[in-house]
Order: sequence, then C-alpha cells, then structure tokens
Amino acid sequence: MVDLDDCQRSLEIAFDDESLLLQALVHSSYLNEDQDFALPSNERLEFLGDAVLGLVVTERLYDEFPEMDEGRLTTLRASLVCRETLAGIASSLNLGEWFLMGQGEEADGGRNKPGNLANGMEALLGAIYLDRGLGQVREFIFKQLEPLLEQLKNGETSPNYKALLQDFTQKERRTVPLYRVAEVSGPEHDKRFTVEVLIDGEVIGVGSGRSKKAAEMEASQSAWGNWVKMRCNHG
Repeated sequence: MVDLDDCQRSLEIAFDDESLLLQALVHSSYLNEDQDFALPSNERLEFLGDAVLGLVVTERLYDEFPEMDEGRLTTLRASLVCRETLAGIASSLNLGEWFLMGQGEEADGGRNKPGNLANGMEALLGAIYLDRGLGQVREFIFKQLEPLLEQLKNGETSPNYKALLQDFTQKERRTVPLYRVAEVSGPEHDKRFTVEVLIDGEVIGVGSGRSKKAAEMEASQSAWGNWVKMRCNHG
C-alpha cells in the first residue's frame, strides 16, 4: 500500500482527506485484482482535474496576454495542458512510483506510460481541488507550469503541433491522425516530401520538407492551425 505521508512530502502538498489522494493514485487495473478495495479508480477525479486545469490555465492566459487573439490563446493553452506536458510534469514529480496498479499493467511499464502519467496528474489536480480548493490547486498548477509558460512567453520553445494534434484527436474524436506521403519529388540527393495529415479520412493539413519527419511536423502545424480557425469561426 502507498505510504501517503511520503507521497505528500514528495509532492509538497498536504491533504486533509487523504482518501482523495489515495483515490487519485488508483489505476483501474488495480481494481481488477483487488475487487474489495474500498475506493474507485481515479477516472472520475481525472475528469474533474481536466476541467480544473483547463479553467486555471485559461484564466492565467487571459489575464497575462490581453492583446493575444483567441487562436493563439487556444494554442498556448493546448500546449500547457496536453498529455505530453502533463506526463512530463508527472514524471518530474515521480508520480508513477505512487500508483496502485495491477501486476500486468505494471509489468507492461505502466508506471512510465505517458497516458497513465497524464491521467494520474489530472486526477491529482482533481483531488487537490476537492480537498484544498481552487486557490491551492491554482498555486500547485503554476508551480509546475511556470518554467514552460516562461519559455513560451520568451519564444524559447514552440508548441509541439504533432503532440497537440494527437492529444486533440484522441480526446475529441477517439481516433488518431494519419500521416500519408502524397508526393516525393526531386533528385535522390535532394528529395522533397509532401505529407498529408488525415482525421477520420479527411485531409486537414499538408506539409513539405526534406524528410518525412519534417514534412509531418509542417503538416501537423497546418492541421492544427486549420482546426483552431474552424473553432474560432464557429465557437
């Protein structure tokens, strides 16, 4: 069983109701092996934490960038709340070592899977919100996100559009983007690739580059920009 005192010291957060912290750490696979466990999995807390994170980050960006348009704000927010970012934060906090999970999931590397880490991070935020309130969860969130936010503000890093698109399609469409080479041109020593990115069979972005990887990155940025434009135009 998890040592919740050690966990709280590691996370630098104290809970009044430690059962909320424990629930945030329960992967669904654990309940398959211990059906008498008193708490449910962390999935409901994950749902709540996702909403809390979105609200807190949106509020911060709205206040900090008064001249920025909706499209750019949407992209910045997505960069800060996407699975890649959350998994990175959870990994830096060693959150995976505290998970309760089934032996099969653990044997499959479940403690380090980006999806498990990101979901666990959202569940933890949901638990902090319920236990400590909006002010405390806001403080915790920005303690973790401040370095990345500063990098984005200073232009030291740019959004990973491929990760953003993957995150969006998995959450909103329950699918993944498909990258397809549409054309290869030029001589052998100087090839140029054109790549299309499709979602549910529809081409939503095109990119080109001297490698398939570069073309995919450009296509993902094109696709993300098209999605943001459609979202802004249609609310």
